[in-house]
Amino acid sequence: MRLHLITVGEPKLKYARLGWEEYEKRLHRYHRVQVTRVSGKTQQAESAAVLKAAGRAPLVLLDPRGREFSSEGLSEWLDAQALGGTGELAFAIGGPEGHTDELRAGAARLWSFGQLTLPHDLAMVVLLEALYRASTISAGEPYHRG
Repeated sequence: MRLHLITVGEPKLKYARLGWEEYEKRLHRYHRVQVTRVSGKTQQAESAAVLKAAGRAPLVLLDPRGREFSSEGLSEWLDAQALGGTGELAFAIGGPEGHTDELRAGAARLWSFGQLTLPHDLAMVVLLEALYRASTISAGEPYHRG
């Protein structure tokens, strides 16, 4: 499956850049990965850029209002998307103000990392690690020891 990762900006902190690069490299073993970095001067401009970048792919927004997944649950959901014929999923992390209500309403799924508010840089690393972990679970590999 193709995973399209859309972020507002890029990791600025060294630890986050290194983490992003490491997990992106690992994720390429399981999926075709595309990364698009967008920007905008307003929340509306950012959301418009995310929507444009996603194209026709089902859009999964990282949002505190979304559904939480366990690692196993995320693995099962990704497998179901692939079996259902979804050739691509677009995952988007918004800017400091989050996503607009309009973008949320049109999303295929809202996904929450939980009640914590994470800095953008850390959320980017968590997204990639979660997708990587779910992929190793699907492949029956020992990375996940939950």
